Amino acid sequence: MALEHAILVSLRERAASGSDLTRRFDASIGYFWTATHQQIYRVLGRMEVDGWITAEVVPQADRPAKKVYAVTDAGRAELRRWIAEPTTPDPVRSTLGVKMRGASYGDRAALLDDLRTQLDEHTKRLSLYEFLAARDFPDPDVLDDADLDIYLVLRGGLLMEEFWIRWLTEYLAAHTRTDRTDRTDCTDRTHAKELPR
Repeated sequence: MALEHAILVSLRERAASGSDLTRRFDASIGYFWTATHQQIYRVLGRMEVDGWITAEVVPQADRPAKKVYAVTDAGRAELRRWIAEPTTPDPVRSTLGVKMRGASYGDRAALLDDLRTQLDEHTKRLSLYEFLAARDFPDPDVLDDADLDIYLVLRGGLLMEEFWIRWLTEYLAAHTRTDRTDRTDCTDRTHAKELPR
């Protein structure tokens, strides 16, 4: 997915300025597709040149005027085309997963400390998602169209955080239970198992 498509989705939900989009990326869509302030503004300029969005200059009291972006017919057509396009499954790339697999060859105690920090972050994010779900979608059974889509993506985020919390908790508990942190570097790799392809 290109950043352009994430911006089109956000602007289809509601017209916005570049700073509004940045806040949205920080608070919602950014949990699935991150972008910096500079990236967003650079891509907005390109999308305007391509005719996918249009900008209206809106005066502000005591501040410079701002551009508010909205999706054009061409942008809506591009978003429809992209949504209908078959999606290639995202490859699973987890630095943490590779470190966990290789912990026997390094400083396991340092990794376990890192995993505790990661577990805390995922726990906080789960709490945030639960708060957003309760606040914004108190009765999900009555949702339809865009509201249902937004809620179901939030549910995906909840499930993802629950996965990370369960996995990290299991890993930490197993190493606490077996007290494997005192082992030195394991150079015999004959025990390593290959996963089926």
